[in-house]
Amino acid sequence: MTRAEAEAILARAGAGEDAAFPLFEAAIACAVHEDPSRDPAAARDLMDQAVDQLKDRLRSSPPAAALADTLAGDFRFSGDMETYDHPDNADVLTVCARRKGLPVALGIIWLEVARRCGLALSGVDFPGHFLLRLEAADGVAAIDPFTDGRLVPPPELVRRALHAGLTPALAGRLDALMAPAADRSVLVRLQNNLHGRAVDAEDHPRAERAALRRALIYPAEPRLWLDVAAAREAQGALSGALEALDRATGPNAADAARTARMRIRRRLN
Repeated sequence: MTRAEAEAILARAGAGEDAAFPLFEAAIACAVHEDPSRDPAAARDLMDQAVDQLKDRLRSSPPAAALADTLAGDFRFSGDMETYDHPDNADVLTVCARRKGLPVALGIIWLEVARRCGLALSGVDFPGHFLLRLEAADGVAAIDPFTDGRLVPPPELVRRALHAGLTPALAGRLDALMAPAADRSVLVRLQNNLHGRAVDAEDHPRAERAALRRALIYPAEPRLWLDVAAAREAQGALSGALEALDRATGPNAADAARTARMRIRRRLN
């Protein structure tokens, strides 16, 4: 897969309906877009193996336990606490190879395997720390893929929300905090990690790639194109920056796009 092919996959996924968003394949496309030298076959094979193992475990174990025993136990997926900020932890191909990653990257793997086994698992944009929501016969459970699939009880969810800066009134609204997130927003959250760290490191090419992936995945949010334009402008790619600004047409982005466009045109004259 080339970088252009990866962009085409993300553009098609972004243009589709939320219910049909191909989360794992789009995550693979993001990883290949960052480094096109890699073959995703091993990651897909690993998912097939995990699906087979989970199906076996589900015959004798409840869903939450079967998931944790399979993915954290048999396949050793866990959070990387030692090099948390390393970009590899937000790259699904590298996470599959290392079996370590960020909560949201691990969550994408859990979602792929669980759903292929018929489980009602979804991502949750919980403040400060990505979680999973499992709907089963005995109720809804919060799962932390970063800590080996540990169940997070309601009192701890409230404590985490307070620690993330929410007011007590908001922290107690677990029905809202644990609402399922759209798959595209899950993948955008993963790319946010890469984009933010690239910006902090002033790695403008890497920031541009992450920003472009976010914009393709979530085309309904025109402000994401402002970050594409900013990364291109920082590299002196002014025509490319203007092209990105032309796509930042929504009411939340128009004023910022107009200001950036004027600044870039002054540089071109």
